Amino acid sequence: MAMAKLTALILLLTFIAISTLTTTALASQYQLDSNASRNVIEDAGIPNTRTRVCFSAISAVENAFAFPQDYQSDLAPMNLSDAALVSKELIYGESLSNSRTYGMWKVQKIGKAASPCEYTSLYHQEKSILPSKLLSCLIAFSIFLLISSSLSLLEFNDSSLIPKSVLQFILVNNTSINPIPNVKEADTQKGPVNSPVFPNETSVKQNITVDEIASQIPNPEKIIDEPEEHRKRQCDKSQALLRVYLYDLPPEFHFGLLGWKGSANQTWPNVSDQKTIPSYPGGLNLQHSTEYWLTLDLLASNTENVVRPCSAIRVMNSSEADVLFVPFFSSLSYNRHSKRHEKQKASGDRMLQEKLVEFLFGRTEWRRLGGKDHLIVAHHPNSMLMARKKLGSCMFVLSDFGRYSAKIANLKKDVIAPYKHMVRTIPVDNSASFDERPTLVYFQGAIYRKDGGVIRQELYYLLKDEKDVHFTFGSVQSNGVKEAGKGMASSKFCLNIAGDTPSSNRLFDAIASHCVPVIISDEIELPFEDVLDYSEFSVFVRSEDAVKKGYLLNLLRGIKREKWTKMWEKLKNISGHFEYQYPSQPNDAVDMIWQTISRKKTSTLLNVHRKNRYSRSQFQ
Repeated sequence: MAMAKLTALILLLTFIAISTLTTTALASQYQLDSNASRNVIEDAGIPNTRTRVCFSAISAVENAFAFPQDYQSDLAPMNLSDAALVSKELIYGESLSNSRTYGMWKVQKIGKAASPCEYTSLYHQEKSILPSKLLSCLIAFSIFLLISSSLSLLEFNDSSLIPKSVLQFILVNNTSINPIPNVKEADTQKGPVNSPVFPNETSVKQNITVDEIASQIPNPEKIIDEPEEHRKRQCDKSQALLRVYLYDLPPEFHFGLLGWKGSANQTWPNVSDQKTIPSYPGGLNLQHSTEYWLTLDLLASNTENVVRPCSAIRVMNSSEADVLFVPFFSSLSYNRHSKRHEKQKASGDRMLQEKLVEFLFGRTEWRRLGGKDHLIVAHHPNSMLMARKKLGSCMFVLSDFGRYSAKIANLKKDVIAPYKHMVRTIPVDNSASFDERPTLVYFQGAIYRKDGGVIRQELYYLLKDEKDVHFTFGSVQSNGVKEAGKGMASSKFCLNIAGDTPSSNRLFDAIASHCVPVIISDEIELPFEDVLDYSEFSVFVRSEDAVKKGYLLNLLRGIKREKWTKMWEKLKNISGHFEYQYPSQPNDAVDMIWQTISRKKTSTLLNVHRKNRYSRSQFQ
C-alpha cells in the first residue's frame, strides 16, 4: 500500500515537472529555432539573409552527403514541400540518409523552382508546426499523469495528501475524460447519479441484481479471503450491504436454550472470546443451527478484535435498519421443548412462540410495515408451527417450503439456507479423484419415508443389488456419520432423494465430500441458486425418470471421466459457500445468507412502495 502511494505521488510530481518544462521550452523555442537557422545560413556563406534559408539547405546537403555526381544535377529545382522538409531536417538535425529522403532527392525534375520567398515562407510555416504538435502531446501526457496520480491517491483517500474536494472537482466536472468507464451501480434501486469515484456516502448500501452478482460476491465460485488488515478495521455501517437491528429478547429465546446464564441484566454472552461462547448441541440438532450462527455473527459485528466480513452490521437504532432480526432459536426450541410435560398447559416451545407473537405485535417497529422488514429463522421444518401464520408477513430463513403454504412462505420474500453438514469437510488437496473413488453411487439414510419420500423405497429395491452401488439404511448412531463421510468421500455420485420434505442434509454432506450430488427431488429449492448454477456441479433427475428400471444407472455410467472431473473441480471451488463457522469468513454460509437477504430486501421494499402509491396516510 505504501509503495502504491509513493507511485501515485511520483506521477503527480512528474506532471508538475513536465508542465513547468513545457512552459519554459515553449518560451524559448522560437529563439532556438532562429539561432539554428542563422548558423546554417552563415555556414553556407549565402549573403542574402531573406532568401538564403531555403538555398542553404541545398548546398549544405551537397556538402554533408557525397551524393553521386549523376544525382547532384537533380538536386534543383525543388518543389515547395521538398524544400521545407530539407530546411526543417537540417535545422533540427534530422538525418537525410533514410530511404524516403534519399529517394526524394534522386528525382527532383518536377518543373519550375519556387522563389526564395516561397521557400522562406514555407520553411517558417513548417517550423511552426512542431511546437504546436509538441505542445499538444505534452499537454495530453500531462493530463494523463494528473488523472492517473489522482485516481491512485483516491484509493487511499483516508490519508491522501490532496484534499478530497479538489480531486472531486477535477474528476467529476471533467466532461471529456472518464477515468472509470462502464462503472455499474450495485444498488438496483434508482437514485441520484453518483460519481464513480465518490459514491453517495449516505446510501452506499448495495442491492445487486442477478446479472451483477458475480462482481458483488466478488467471486461466486470460490471464497475470496480479504486481507486481514482490512477485515480488522471497524465495519462502517454506511458501507455494509445490510444494516440489521437485533431485538434484545430475553435469553430464554436464544442462548438460554443452550443453558447459558448471564449476570444480572445481561442479555448476550461475550463473543470476543470463543471459549466463553455457549456451544450448540450436536447430533441432528446441529444441522438446523442457522439461527445460532447468524446471531453470533451480528453480535460479533460490534465486537473489537473479531475478524469477520462487513456484509451485515448490527445497528443500535431500529430506524437505521434495513431488516430487524428476531433472535429466537426456533429450531432448537422445537427439538428440545416441543413435547408437553405433566402439569404444563402447553409445551415450552409453544409458550415461547406465544410470547414472541405478543412481543412483536406490541412493537411499533412491527406495526410500521406489518412485519415485512422483520427476519425470523425457522430452519427446522416443524419450527414456528403455531406462530408462522400470525407472523407470515415477515421474511423467513428456511430449509425448504415443504410444510408451508405458498401464502405464508415463498421464494419471492423468503430465504433458503443450507443445512449445516454433518460429515467432515474434505480438504481440497486431499479430495479423491475419479479413479480413486471406486463406488459409483452412494446413499445411506432412512429408506422408509412418507409423503414425497416414498421414492426412496422404490430406488432401494432397484439399486440395492448393483455391484458398484452402496444403498443402505443408516443413522447418526453407531458412528453412522463417520461411516457416511468415508463412503461419500470414496464415491463418484451421492444420491439426494426427497424425504419427508423436499430437502435433506445429505446434499450438503455430499458437497463437503466433493461427491457429485444426484438430486432427485422435484419440489426442492436450493440455497443461493440465484448466484450458483447447481447444474455445473450436480445431476438433476426427475422422480418419474429415476424409478424407471435402468434409467438412473445408465445416466450416471454415461458421464465420462472428463465431465465428472469438471463437476468435481467446481464442487471444490464452491464448497466453502456452505460452511458455517465462527467468526464468519467472506462468502461462507453466514456471509452468503446475509447477501441473499440483502437481495430479497429489494423486492420486499418494491412491493411496499408500490402499495403506498395511492396511500393518503402521508396527508393525515
